[in-house]
Amino acid sequence: MSAAANPARGECAVRVDGCELVLRPSFQALVAAEQELGSLFDLVTRAADGKLAIGELVALFWHCLREPPAGMTRETLGEALVALGLAQLTPVLRHLLHQILAGR
Repeated sequence: MSAAANPARGECAVRVDGCELVLRPSFQALVAAEQELGSLFDLVTRAADGKLAIGELVALFWHCLREPPAGMTRETLGEALVALGLAQLTPVLRHLLHQILAGR
């Protein structure tokens, strides 16, 4: 099992299907997310305006996963995140967006 999230590295975690998923917005992860989703500044703006699509949220989380659990696909991650609901995901998203804007 992987180590817990390290806030000093900008990491945060979300519990999905009994597993703690650690999200780390590393340079590599953010570049991959930006290549798929477009400008991260635009992504942050859409999120602030309440216009971030669930597919965009899943893509950001997927790219920021430190270690996807064995057998987890992006589709299964998306299903699990939808099952959690936006209320539980919002603090995690807020943390990632803060890291994008402020850095560590």
